[in-house]
Amino acid sequence: MAHSNESTVSEFVLLGLSKSWGLQLLLFTIFSAIYVASVLGNVMIIAIIFSDSHLNSPMYFLLSNLSFIDVCQSNFATPKMLADFFVERKTISFEGCMTQIFLLHSFVGSEMMLLVAMGYDRFVAICKPLHYNLIMNRRLCIMFVSISWAVGILHSVSHLAFTVNLPFCGPNEVDSFFCDLPLVIKLACMDTYRMEILTLANSGLISLSCFLALIVSYIIIFVTVRHQSSSGSSKALSTLTAHITVVILFFGPCIYFYIWPFSRLSVDKFLSVFYTICTPLLNPVIYSLRNEDVKSALRKLRNRHVNPGKN
Repeated sequence: MAHSNESTVSEFVLLGLSKSWGLQLLLFTIFSAIYVASVLGNVMIIAIIFSDSHLNSPMYFLLSNLSFIDVCQSNFATPKMLADFFVERKTISFEGCMTQIFLLHSFVGSEMMLLVAMGYDRFVAICKPLHYNLIMNRRLCIMFVSISWAVGILHSVSHLAFTVNLPFCGPNEVDSFFCDLPLVIKLACMDTYRMEILTLANSGLISLSCFLALIVSYIIIFVTVRHQSSSGSSKALSTLTAHITVVILFFGPCIYFYIWPFSRLSVDKFLSVFYTICTPLLNPVIYSLRNEDVKSALRKLRNRHVNPGKN
């Protein structure tokens, strides 16, 4: 049944993060800086990787695709949230709300799968270095990226298929700054217990399976690194530490949300902010700007445009 036949809700009201004007101005300043840094940082990484021939390895190909997903994730809700700081009644249309749900779960699902692909890349590079170029060929990398997007979109469509047809007949206040799926489901004029279980099973399954796959691969890598030479193991451990940091910070809030998805606490808004606004900044800060190859490519790119006569 289409939602237009059963639903009387044409828009949702977003309660936002605070009703205090002073606090909203402070949050606007902080989140604007994070948003600009996230977008520019990830766009810069993509530009660096595609402009430097030394960064044409599978790892950097996957990293550039991760940056692209992070740019997309930065823009699905943050620009509206920043604009809503200056609006007393923060609303979003029914269609806009469903679009936010679709985009968020598409990007998050895709990023989870891409992080698994990057974990596999590091596994092959460290545990099977002599076969790295043979295994991690261009075709496999493109396949990894394609599968990541396909899984993310299918994961999102599976959520949207039942959410869009729920009967919304009155309550329309979402206690967040974007259309958070569990909060939207609870507004339906019906018993949503089964829907809550489906949401938990769907998102919890993909989150936990990807997280466990990464943990197992990192344990194998760590054991392998311990038997390598000190110089080789030092670089490998540095890369591994960056990967593990991103994985924990990315999957931590996600797994938390789907362990207690419908019993919201005050800390949940903070985690929602971190997950949607701060997570896209992890890639440029942790993965790339600590990477000597990326920093070297950045210096060359800067010199090429700032001091072209010195090249």
